[in-house]
Amino acid sequence: MIQVAIVKRRLRVGKTYEDFRKAWYHTVGFGTGNRMFTLLNVADPREVIVIGLNETSIEQVRKLIALDASEREANPLDEVIEPEVSRTFGILVAEDDFSAVGELQYLPASVNGQPTDMAEVEANLKKGAELLAELAAQGKA
Repeated sequence: MIQVAIVKRRLRVGKTYEDFRKAWYHTVGFGTGNRMFTLLNVADPREVIVIGLNETSIEQVRKLIALDASEREANPLDEVIEPEVSRTFGILVAEDDFSAVGELQYLPASVNGQPTDMAEVEANLKKGAELLAELAAQGKA
């Protein structure tokens, strides 16, 4: 499954995306299929949105969170971003290509050409919610 993290941060006045990138860029990889997409908000160019797609099991997420926390401790963002950070986590259930011209036929949900097993998604959502609640209780989420 592909885990998704959406993290929104706001640049401090006078800071640039390049300032953010230099502080944020990881020095250690996750060791799993991982892609990060960074956006600047059109309505507010100081808002930096990072969408991370990580191909891993829900059981491995704890390791990834620990690795990311270690990166943030080694490379803090406090000088570059405002303290408020918004985080959303989820599981990718469908990818759709609407680039064709003309009428499209309905297709069931799938990721990487594989049908989405919604029972598996629901089980993993429950595990993920439990993990987030545990981390929040420890002050890590």
